[in-house]
Amino acid sequence: MAAQPQPVQWHHLDPRTDSVMGISTDRAYRELLNGRKATPVIVAVIDGGVDTNHEDLKAVIRANSKEIAGNGKDDDHNGYVDDVKGWNFMGGKDGRNVEFDRKEETRIVARLGPCYATAHRASLPAEQQADYDLYTRAKAHYEQKRQELTTTYGRNAQMETRLKNMIADLKKALGVTRLDSALLHHPPTTDSTQRQKAAMIYGPMVQRGFADADDALAGLQKNIKRLKTQLDYGYNLQYDPQPIVGDNPDKLTEVGYGNADVIGPDASHGSHVAGIIAANRTNSLGVMGIANHAYIMAIRSTPEGDEHDKDVANAIRYAVDNGATIINMSFGKDFSPDRRIVDEAIRYADTKGVLLVHAAMNDHNNIDSVAFYPAATYPDGREMPNVITVGASSRINNRELAATFSNYGQHTVDVFAPGVGVLSTVPGNDYQPMSGTSMATPVVAGIAAVLKSYFPQLTPQAIKRIIMQSATPLHTMVYKPGTRQLVDFVTLSKTGGIVNLYEAVKLALIQTPVATSTNK
Repeated sequence: MAAQPQPVQWHHLDPRTDSVMGISTDRAYRELLNGRKATPVIVAVIDGGVDTNHEDLKAVIRANSKEIAGNGKDDDHNGYVDDVKGWNFMGGKDGRNVEFDRKEETRIVARLGPCYATAHRASLPAEQQADYDLYTRAKAHYEQKRQELTTTYGRNAQMETRLKNMIADLKKALGVTRLDSALLHHPPTTDSTQRQKAAMIYGPMVQRGFADADDALAGLQKNIKRLKTQLDYGYNLQYDPQPIVGDNPDKLTEVGYGNADVIGPDASHGSHVAGIIAANRTNSLGVMGIANHAYIMAIRSTPEGDEHDKDVANAIRYAVDNGATIINMSFGKDFSPDRRIVDEAIRYADTKGVLLVHAAMNDHNNIDSVAFYPAATYPDGREMPNVITVGASSRINNRELAATFSNYGQHTVDVFAPGVGVLSTVPGNDYQPMSGTSMATPVVAGIAAVLKSYFPQLTPQAIKRIIMQSATPLHTMVYKPGTRQLVDFVTLSKTGGIVNLYEAVKLALIQTPVATSTNK
């Protein structure tokens, strides 16, 4: 039997009745959607892989009925062989898969370094100066990030040792085997040293949504492993997994490469995202997704590292051409040398009535002034009307309401959504809390799926407008992400608010009346 998840899915709760900044999922279904007719929608999850066998996901995985699994043929003639549950643009025809890849700045430095490492801009012909400038920016970014990672890795390794020792000391002193939040909050001891240790563990543990100290330690260890992975692969000039896939990276219009393995080597991130959107709401297991009539199309194009522009563009087009009306994109990067093909794919999705929900990412940057990709505006400054960009919020309406890691921007981030300690599905029929704008984004994608399901006539632009208009502005004074400077929360995004399913459905009912017949 799968482990029962703790804590509860706070993001479903209601701000008014539960005093946490959830999206009122249960209230929306109970008060507004009960008995109303809904139609199935397909949500594409472009990510690192989805565990399509998970007990809480297998019933909501979109199946391509036109394809016969495992026969080695392209039965539906869409250019992809055996794509029953989606497609993997990071796989080889021999069944191997890419798990780790370099950051885009690393790829740029490795590719352009031989040409420009010792060059001087003034001596280069005009047609080479743009590449030289790109190399120079990427090299500075690469060197800065690698140094930051090295420092952070060392600091976290020291923190792991301290936390291990504090947990062991507290367990021994208190005579317990588990340090849960209740015990840490009110430790049964008068020893001031032990009470101080309990307080030091309790604060960060609760903020990150962990149930006990051992879970918090495991989370720290997972982060240390992630930092080591970035150093070994993401910021390693010599590493190159491209031969595994076997496509031609210079042929940007190439399609059909990859394989049908949508789970991949590590489906933790994508499974968590998929569960937030659409985990089975009727099976009495684990968790409940936001949308009750959504089916997940799994597409692998996002490694541990940075995705390739070519893969992202192909993933978007694949999703659009195979029936998705909403696409979740919980990824992003600082450089996009071939952004033109991604922009073209987003424009194509717009012509086909598909909404893209995109993470603002986790560098606590003001992305009004710091570039990140995929962008939500075209190079000429025009807004992409079918893209909604999402920052991450936490559960309590106080100074820490804006997640400390979240990017923000009064002109570039549309809304905030729950993204701290969000509980969802992970491989192995398990459930874990995770934090990031990667978690906030599927919250919005889930809301979009509900709106499209119950109001199928809504266009991507209308769904985006309803989500934004129903996010009530909050004037809470909060820490600006990455700082201790207090700012008005309303200044961190276009709407200044947190999404809410109840308010979105209420607004949709006013603007788009629907029949009240019961679901079949």
